[in-house]
Amino acid sequence: MPGTYGIFRKTALALAASASLALLATACTGQSDSAASDDASNETTINFWHAWSAPGEVKAVQSLVDGFEKAHPNIHVDVVGNMTDDKMNQALRTGGAKAPDVISSFTTNSVGKFCSSGALVDLNPFFEKSGVDPEKTFPKAMNEYTQFDGDRCAVPLLGDAYGLYYNKTAFEKAGITAPPKTWSEFERVAKKLTIPQGDTYKQLGFMPNYHGWETTTEHYLGQFSPTYFDKNGKSNVGKDPAFEAAFTVQKKLVDALGGYRKLETYRSKLGDEWGPKHPFHTGQVAMQLDGEWRLGMALDTKPKFDIGVAPLPVPDDQADQYGKGYITGTIAGIAATSKKQNAAWELVKYMTTDTDAVVNFSNAIHNVPSTLAALKSPKLKYDPRFKTFLEIAANPNSTTAPASVNGGVYLTTVQEFGYAYESGKATDLKAGLKKTAAQIDTDIAQAKQP
Repeated sequence: MPGTYGIFRKTALALAASASLALLATACTGQSDSAASDDASNETTINFWHAWSAPGEVKAVQSLVDGFEKAHPNIHVDVVGNMTDDKMNQALRTGGAKAPDVISSFTTNSVGKFCSSGALVDLNPFFEKSGVDPEKTFPKAMNEYTQFDGDRCAVPLLGDAYGLYYNKTAFEKAGITAPPKTWSEFERVAKKLTIPQGDTYKQLGFMPNYHGWETTTEHYLGQFSPTYFDKNGKSNVGKDPAFEAAFTVQKKLVDALGGYRKLETYRSKLGDEWGPKHPFHTGQVAMQLDGEWRLGMALDTKPKFDIGVAPLPVPDDQADQYGKGYITGTIAGIAATSKKQNAAWELVKYMTTDTDAVVNFSNAIHNVPSTLAALKSPKLKYDPRFKTFLEIAANPNSTTAPASVNGGVYLTTVQEFGYAYESGKATDLKAGLKKTAAQIDTDIAQAKQP
């Protein structure tokens, strides 16, 4: 694919960004009655802040805004790009004429804080007034990660879907005729694709370690459909068998493919996630858990093998749900400090629900469309293999990580336990998960304190 590949996000960076939202919890701005009293039919100018920075991305955003201004000639949009969450958060707290009326963030983990702090307004009244049903407009997982405790303070603006990339040439050499559909099949295939070379590897079937680029606990867990919190908001990590199952599968993979230390030694000598020497690009790793952007990046390096794309495997007892995946994405929202919320809503509604606008933006950014209608649009332009990610996004069994009042802190806690368990520092899985759950509950309780 030409051009840029959208949001190259690492979970660690996203979690760090969400942690920067801590001040929002102590700076509740709320929505006043007068804030949404502007007349959107009047001549007005609104400010839109977004995080995209690459030239191709910035051009795509401007094209999206140009389309809106053509459809709404009375509403002018001042666009400010390359805005970090820190800068947006400061502006959302202080407000003012130059502050954003509309923001777009890459960090879905921040939704809980955006909603609970009142930094972004609840969009439910706007949807109702416009006659738009979010449940019928957005894929299930995207619909879930844009709200918290009944407050829909955000809306999806393109998304990311995670699947399995595999080296078709290596598959053929190993006599493997199709990508694995269950984790037990996956382990057998990964072992078959692994070619030892002394105390290292000539080719590794799969890098299972949690430090292995996108192989985070969050992404593994997505295939097990876990329930992170119970109905009372308490951590379910120590109770839901999905967590124990996911950690068991990953640790079994680590042991089957050579053990943690050997794998880490190999990984330390491989290329980084975003460079041309990514080990999947070079053929050093035969299968890769990754997002939709990887296809374009890999093809740009002109690999010496054919690339296959498929959904990630599912637990053996969930074989009927094969085709699902983990979903995340970009969010948009309206600042509670904005005095032009009705005009701002017109922009948000256009960017996120107008089918042609979403499709054109997806074609330019190379991310997954964020409406059910756009996912089926004949106007989408993509490599045939990209269709796998469209199907994952539309799959009602696909999952996401729920919003939390303290952002992605709970995901960091789960990940930290994952590092300890895969390396052998933690050996009692049940006890470790219960301790992890207790820590999550403590952190959330502290975040709720005034």
